[in-house]
Amino acid sequence: MTESVVSTSHGAILYDKSIISEIGEERFLPSGWLHAEPVKGVLGSGGRGNTMFVGNVPRQFVLRHFVRGGLVGKLIRDTYLWTGENNTRPFVEWRLLAKLADKGLRVPRPAAARYRRSGPLYRADLITVRIPSVRPLSVCIGERAYDAAFWQAVGESIRQFHAGGVYHADMNAHNLQIDASGELWMLDLDRGRLLDPGPWQQKTLARLHRSLEKIKTLEPNVHFSHENWEQFLEGYFDASRSA
Repeated sequence: MTESVVSTSHGAILYDKSIISEIGEERFLPSGWLHAEPVKGVLGSGGRGNTMFVGNVPRQFVLRHFVRGGLVGKLIRDTYLWTGENNTRPFVEWRLLAKLADKGLRVPRPAAARYRRSGPLYRADLITVRIPSVRPLSVCIGERAYDAAFWQAVGESIRQFHAGGVYHADMNAHNLQIDASGELWMLDLDRGRLLDPGPWQQKTLARLHRSLEKIKTLEPNVHFSHENWEQFLEGYFDASRSA
């Protein structure tokens, strides 16, 4: 990982020269790429409409503009309080992703991050390397039922992240994605951190459970049951005991 920071007229860009050799403000706009398309999804998996696929095969990227969610997002869409360059959300997430990817954990490889400051506030963007053929867990279970081995493997994968101290601030069935080989990837680590073992591990599991239950409520045909959750926990705690 080759980390470089360049100043701009309104902020700075952090990028990996081995992935993007030259970077400029235009790369953080869809119009700065020959190809750009919005990330679409079902059951809420498309996010908040702030994410684009950009670039061309064989290497494509994901461009995400940072926007707020929840009640706050209805009042303040995409600005954040300035507390220093190294505390900006894109720089923090970029460095966390770089560290996790270097450890071999399945997260997107960060390519570039940008902030644009305006007085006490800033706006932010992040570019990551697109993971081929991944689909949200929410989409997968909307299409068909999975066996015990699948759910146990999902639980085991989450345990691997937790064993590495990876705290995901919003671990849900949309941010957990499955590739063509059935491997689980963790996306969107905004506000994520590395923590020592603690109650946060069970809290993130509970958040994931609520996410799955909510999807099931919104779409009763989704293939998720209490038995599936028990299978997930079996995989998680079996991995804990064998660690």
